Amino acid sequence: MYLAEIWRYPVKSMAGELLAQAELGAMGVPGDRGYYVVNGRDEIVTARNRPRLLAHRATLDAAGQLLVDGLPWHDEEIARRVSEAAGTGALLVPAEGVERFDILPLLVATDGAVAALGSDRRRLRPNLLIGGVEGLAERAWEGRFLRIGSAVIGLATLRGRCIMTTFDPDTLAQDVDVLRDIQRRFGGTMALNAWTAQAGSVAVGDAVELLDEFAAATEPTLGRLAG
Repeated sequence: MYLAEIWRYPVKSMAGELLAQAELGAMGVPGDRGYYVVNGRDEIVTARNRPRLLAHRATLDAAGQLLVDGLPWHDEEIARRVSEAAGTGALLVPAEGVERFDILPLLVATDGAVAALGSDRRRLRPNLLIGGVEGLAERAWEGRFLRIGSAVIGLATLRGRCIMTTFDPDTLAQDVDVLRDIQRRFGGTMALNAWTAQAGSVAVGDAVELLDEFAAATEPTLGRLAG
């Protein structure tokens, strides 16, 4: 097995960016979900009910500054686009802590499961895509670990999938049959909630080793944190 892709989503619920390498830490991929959108009641807004957010692409420049659609995130034009996508009064704000994550800081997907699903892997919004995986092998990985580069990734539970999987990443056209298929054939789950058991560097192409246990691991509390 090998690390096929690394994804970072600098703004929660916006399109992300592919990376060649990353230094994984307690908060997963540095800069992941570092910003999110809030409404006029200071509640986190996501693409679950505001799918037009997915049409905007967030990246970090060489200095680590957030760009949205190629413009600085605090640009007036970006403020207008965010309000248009997420509703009047919606604002883009920096994240303060773990509230940026739905479950845990990492989501791990596999090429075998993506092939079985038969849909674009971007619908799953993984941080790490593992290649060379046979079929649905990921479904036996709960509670195990992946050694990738100098990092070790803890695999907690299979991720329950939501309405976001139904939106085409390019056109935003909705196909509810994607989620129905996940529910019917895969019990509503696909990919794995994960966390960094040992901080370290990972790069596309790194070999991936599946471990039954890792002595230094202390699993964080699993639970829905926000949005």
